[in-house]
Amino acid sequence: MLSYSELNKGKIIVINDQPYEIIEAISTFKGRGHSYLQTKLRNLISGSIIAKSIQPRDSFPEADIEKKDAKFIYQNKDKYVFSENDNPSKRFELTFEQIGDKARFLKANEKVETVVFNDKIINVSLPIKVKLKVTEVTPGVKGDRAQGGNKVVTIETGAKINAPLFIEEDDIIEINTESGEYVKRANE
Repeated sequence: MLSYSELNKGKIIVINDQPYEIIEAISTFKGRGHSYLQTKLRNLISGSIIAKSIQPRDSFPEADIEKKDAKFIYQNKDKYVFSENDNPSKRFELTFEQIGDKARFLKANEKVETVVFNDKIINVSLPIKVKLKVTEVTPGVKGDRAQGGNKVVTIETGAKINAPLFIEEDDIIEINTESGEYVKRANE
């Protein structure tokens, strides 16, 4: 059981037999009262996000999560198909709602980690940084003297992100999958 003081961003707890990841945890205090934790929780099975106030007397069981390696194969509409690393014939599907916004950085044959809860694969986690090829570049807009300019580029997965003006078509760039932001140009 996790107590009030152990609940922070990234912990995975169980509420009503469902695993929830703490996305945001802000401790607040009301005068003459007691403090409480204002949290945002993401259901790892459905992908839905809820807000919950947690009192100091509350405690939650920690989710028993197991991680296994897998490989992304392809996407068809709203379904993402993966296979086990060592056995390509064992395939499983996840929806966009389950994976979330990180799905836009998945490319074929990319290695991911599966999240297993109660012997069932419920989600995948991508590496924090991925290298992707720029396929389309729009003209850039110069910034003011205090900051550099940005332009929107399309990467090989079809996602559009902001990148510096010097990025050209066919460049390989590194992207942070958690924030969805450009990190650096990767020299291949």
